[in-house]
Amino acid sequence: MGNRVTRDDFEWVYTEQPHTQRRKEILAKYPEIKTLMGPDPHLKWIVSGMVFMQLLACYLVKDLSWKWIFFWAYAFGGCINHSLTLAIHDISHNVAFGNKQAKWNRWFAVFANLPIGIPYSASFKKYHIDHHRYLGGDSLDVDIPTDFEGWFFCTPLRKLLWLFLQPLFYSLRPLYVNPKAITRMEILNALVQFSADLIIYYLWGLKPVIYLIAGTILCLGFHPISGHFIAEHYMFLKGYETYSYYGPLNWLTFNVGYHMEHHDFPSIPGCRLPMVKKIAAEYYDNLPHHQSWIRVLWDFVFDDTLGPYSRVKRLCKLAKES
Repeated sequence: MGNRVTRDDFEWVYTEQPHTQRRKEILAKYPEIKTLMGPDPHLKWIVSGMVFMQLLACYLVKDLSWKWIFFWAYAFGGCINHSLTLAIHDISHNVAFGNKQAKWNRWFAVFANLPIGIPYSASFKKYHIDHHRYLGGDSLDVDIPTDFEGWFFCTPLRKLLWLFLQPLFYSLRPLYVNPKAITRMEILNALVQFSADLIIYYLWGLKPVIYLIAGTILCLGFHPISGHFIAEHYMFLKGYETYSYYGPLNWLTFNVGYHMEHHDFPSIPGCRLPMVKKIAAEYYDNLPHHQSWIRVLWDFVFDDTLGPYSRVKRLCKLAKES
């Protein structure tokens, strides 16, 4: 179905990622941006409300028919779970309790993970730091698709399938691209998560557990919110490897759409990223950005010049661990 994507390799570049230099320039010109760094005092309450909302939903769906379980998983619960994965993204940058309370952030991420149904937060933290440090780094940034993904998912029908299977690829790709030893926090994350799943199963049966897990898988796959996975770093215009989105879905996603601003200043919580854009407007207003995540998904599927290969890659030297 459709023509093959014209691209047959990644866009290899031999320059540093753009965020490091832009960060230096902006901080030199607007040092007040440093005051935006630090914890978001509201994040823990918002996330806690979302977790308890999903626990209430587990009780409410326990007697529904299976078709309604999957409907509400896609239309409601999965949206909350996807939002919680993005809260975990923010928490991985220590913006819930601050850098001095790293353990509090790690454990709060485990708490935010509970409605997702599958242990996620500790593994995400382990790999996400590399995504920032080695953006596009060959064999380091596991956000980059594999060569197989780029080669095989090259027609509209296959790209659509790839979007549905995104949760699978995001889960398995690190094990192939950049395997790392399992950490103690990952084991604890799994123990807490599976214990919570068993408690929900014991209290209300199988349907609430399926509601949670199905919502996560469905809404991290082909779903309007999942447009951010493609919008953030897929090269819609040559020479640009990070893009922002300033539309209304940011209200549901902790401003993950402000992605250029986030990569420039990862220690600034999502709630304050619009202020970065406002203060340093001349650095962002003229950069290409997306108007709609739904349009991003449409273009990705049906534009023959776009596909999993539409990413910038670079060779990076390993930073010395402190």
